[in-house]
Amino acid sequence: MNEMSDLSDLAKREEIIRQCLEMNRSGLNQGTSGNISVRHGEGMLITPTSLPYDTLVPEDIVFVSMEGEVRGRHKPSSEWRFHRDILRERADVSAVVHAHPTYCTTLAIMNREIPSIHYMLAVVGGPNIRCAPYAIYGSEELSRNAVEALRDRKACLLEHHGMIAVGKSLAQAMWLAVEVETLARQYHGCLQIGEPRLLSERQIQDVIDKIAGYGHQG
Repeated sequence: MNEMSDLSDLAKREEIIRQCLEMNRSGLNQGTSGNISVRHGEGMLITPTSLPYDTLVPEDIVFVSMEGEVRGRHKPSSEWRFHRDILRERADVSAVVHAHPTYCTTLAIMNREIPSIHYMLAVVGGPNIRCAPYAIYGSEELSRNAVEALRDRKACLLEHHGMIAVGKSLAQAMWLAVEVETLARQYHGCLQIGEPRLLSERQIQDVIDKIAGYGHQG
């Protein structure tokens, strides 16, 4: 069931703004480079393009249908396409968070996925966090690459760009984004010493089986 289906239009808009402010306060993002969406009716609500988060009011959040029809007083985020396509392809997802956190972005610039360095990789649904190949922001190609990198996963990196995390609720997607940036920081630290030993796919699957339902439940 959609974890956000019971929230009103206004409540979703207010939650998007609250989480945008938290995203920057926590250091997960800088300026207006990130964007957030939540499933709503036959489409989604998404942050507008290029507006400072601390000036946003609920009416600034933009509705985009699954056909790409825009309703609102601003243009949607330039990344609306991969938000829409992720929500369209993934019935299990109700919220998408995109940001440019320092360590995720550093690894993405180096075109490095995050391998199974820690059992917490299990929270993304598999033994690695893939890095989607580079494509210019806002493009159909970037959207295709992101959707593929998220196959059977709840997070991915975007080469020379940033990261995406998804969830059944916006709170869950934000929680996961923080976890992924923590893993990226840990991997970055390991690489300063050498190549780390990795857990096996079986070891990660054992953790996935054990912690089903673990983490922010929205």
